[in-house]
Amino acid sequence: MSDIGSIMRTAPVIPVIVVDEVEHAVPLAKALVAGGLRVLEVTLRTPAALDAIRAMSEVDGAIVGAGTVTNETELNAAINAGSEFIVSPGLTEPLGKAAIGAGIPFLPGIANAGDIMRGLDLGLTHFKFFPAMAAGGLPALKALAAPFGQCLFCPTGGIGPDNAAEWLAFDPVLCVGGSWVAPRGAPDTAEVERLAREAMELR
Repeated sequence: MSDIGSIMRTAPVIPVIVVDEVEHAVPLAKALVAGGLRVLEVTLRTPAALDAIRAMSEVDGAIVGAGTVTNETELNAAINAGSEFIVSPGLTEPLGKAAIGAGIPFLPGIANAGDIMRGLDLGLTHFKFFPAMAAGGLPALKALAAPFGQCLFCPTGGIGPDNAAEWLAFDPVLCVGGSWVAPRGAPDTAEVERLAREAMELR
């Protein structure tokens, strides 16, 4: 996948994954891919995250990226671990320039018009709307998207199976991020695959 737009269009849901034990990584990735969710965001919130990215990258069909990337050091570590894309909770100019300079697909977090304008100044048009529900929900994103017709979004934060379809029905939303398809802890692979299949039907 050469660009963030293609990655965002792969499936309606990007699992937001927290891995505490590296041995959970491959079974979880295989179950998600089997259910149709190939784009996997592993958050850099645990000591196991980088090793989990390395392990998941070996799973056939998986497109593995790093989330919760907040600075250039974390960006470089994520790329070295094999990340195919980068997701950040917010957008700073140093991180944006570093990601663009590295040539890696980049999905920075935005919560307001100033964030979007900072991204546009860097040449970015695809954003994570985060934290989606706490930042005002779908009405807030609709208001934000109106003056920025060139921008496309992946809302993340407080989104689950009960409200994901409503977000996905809004044209500028290419996908949503959600942790519900990949519960934390040792994976129940059959359940994860079932949740992934249901998520694929949300579009």
